Amino acid sequence: MEENESLLRVENLRQYFNKGTFRALDGVSFDIKKGEVFSIVGESGCGKTTTGRSIIKLHNITGGQIFFRGKLISVGKLDFEQKIKEAKDNLLAKKISASECSDIVSAQKKSYREKLSQAKKVKRDELTKMQMIFQDPVTSLDPRMTVGEIIAEGLMIRGVRNKNEIEEKVSDVLKRVGLVPEYADRYPHEFSGGQRQRIGIARAIIMEPELIIADEPVSALDVSIKAQVTNLLNDLRHDMGLTVLFISHDLSVVKYFSDRIAVMYFGKIVELATSDELFANPLHPYTKSLLSAIPLPDPDYERSRKRIVYSPKPEDRELPLVEVNPGHWARVCL
Repeated sequence: MEENESLLRVENLRQYFNKGTFRALDGVSFDIKKGEVFSIVGESGCGKTTTGRSIIKLHNITGGQIFFRGKLISVGKLDFEQKIKEAKDNLLAKKISASECSDIVSAQKKSYREKLSQAKKVKRDELTKMQMIFQDPVTSLDPRMTVGEIIAEGLMIRGVRNKNEIEEKVSDVLKRVGLVPEYADRYPHEFSGGQRQRIGIARAIIMEPELIIADEPVSALDVSIKAQVTNLLNDLRHDMGLTVLFISHDLSVVKYFSDRIAVMYFGKIVELATSDELFANPLHPYTKSLLSAIPLPDPDYERSRKRIVYSPKPEDRELPLVEVNPGHWARVCL
């Protein structure tokens, strides 16, 4: 795979819950180049975590397609159902004949079956090249398993049975994340929040992934520990050649860590640009609102800082995502 080739490509991703009444994601598209850190930022409930969970197949997607390493891994049914519904509506309106409608319905059903079959053919070993670091370092670790068992579980599922090999890999990965091998025999409750998150990182990287989905990995940690874990992720990224999808609401961390940033609001990406461009030239009013809320350790600046309040209009949701400047996309009126 070439350095600039997309490792992950998400096309028109839609994730609906409660029989379609709640649209967690509504037409999300982006790609992540091999070796880059791509961040998704936004307020709680905007769909950041759902995006990560959908990519790693913890949710069956409602609509759209997801490609990993150039292969289709997930396909949603909604796109095909909508085309079938449109054909039946056109038949009722006498815009097409019954035979034309039947041909469209058959073609869409066949296309969906083919794509679904294509996605199912992707081998499990290929999918394990994607790993996730979860937000909560407490609930994401099984309290009944030792640290060694938690970290080695992926290897066991992959089929590794040599006990000495497993112990050696667990020991090596514990050292890599800043813990000592002796911790392998302890249980999660014996560790601090920062140590637990390091265990979660160890569980992910022992599988030698190409893509890490980091779902707010530092949001539950103290400031000093947050910096340590962020630096650890950055070091691992360079040492292991990782590609990272970094999900966060902390813009100060995102600016330090990211190559490109997507700003999400109510299940849609409203702006996408490089880190430097986004902070220097925000275009969408929601992005400007987020940036105005970043606190700085400067009393004079804080006294005069003006926060921008974003009050969305109904028509804002219907604006298309357009390339305003090279590599800078936004939902704005031109």
